[in-house]
Amino acid sequence: MGVVLSNIVAIYRKELQGYFASPLAYLVAGVFWLLSGFFFVWILVEIIQQVALADLQGQQIGVPVPPVDVPYEFLRSFLYVMGWLVLFVLPILSMGLYSEERKRGTLELLATSPLTNWAVAVGKLLGVLTFFTVMVLPLLLYEAIAFSSASSTVPPAVPLLGHAGLILLAAAVLSLGMFISSLTESSIVAAFLTFGLILALWLMDLAAKWIGGSLGDALGHLSLLKHYNNLVQGVVDTSSLILFASYIILGLFLTAQSIDALRFQRS
Repeated sequence: MGVVLSNIVAIYRKELQGYFASPLAYLVAGVFWLLSGFFFVWILVEIIQQVALADLQGQQIGVPVPPVDVPYEFLRSFLYVMGWLVLFVLPILSMGLYSEERKRGTLELLATSPLTNWAVAVGKLLGVLTFFTVMVLPLLLYEAIAFSSASSTVPPAVPLLGHAGLILLAAAVLSLGMFISSLTESSIVAAFLTFGLILALWLMDLAAKWIGGSLGDALGHLSLLKHYNNLVQGVVDTSSLILFASYIILGLFLTAQSIDALRFQRS
């Protein structure tokens, strides 16, 4: 057990150092921060204007307007948009996890090394997930500054749960993207295939509503969008946590099997 853990830590450190030394990773992080900052300001201004307009109309007609929890509405809308944004960012982060190893010819060495496939896969996933988490941290700073000026207080558990949902979503996407990356030596192909797969899982809820019935319910349960929204809205649903964990484990399992197949071919 100790040997496996040390192997995971070694792979994790190698991957994390690679991301912090990669110009592409910094470019992706810069674009992510730029777009998230834009959506942050745009959504905040939109909600404030809508509340102000509703108050004005209520005063004109002499009807009191129900109070609006601006921080909660803003957080829900902002994290919903962030969920869509990471659909474009995460495939770029995961596309080179194994495809670059294939291109450089080092995947064969990795497949025949004493390291277990699971240890390599877990280490790689933890490395890219840590880098993404670092990308998300400034969002908490934005929100803390905005919430400090709000008239109503926001319980810390609400934004923390929403961002935990974003991290779980990222872990599921990156795990599946890692499997796809292990199948091809083209990073671009891996990115496009990952985006297509995740978009299908993201929109599964819409297909479920269109189909209806028991089949629709089954498909809806597989939707990333549905379960991510549960966490963003502050609903701690065990089924949502199980679903994200299932996608993460599935991606790790398929990746390990993919590398094991390569190990079998080389033996």
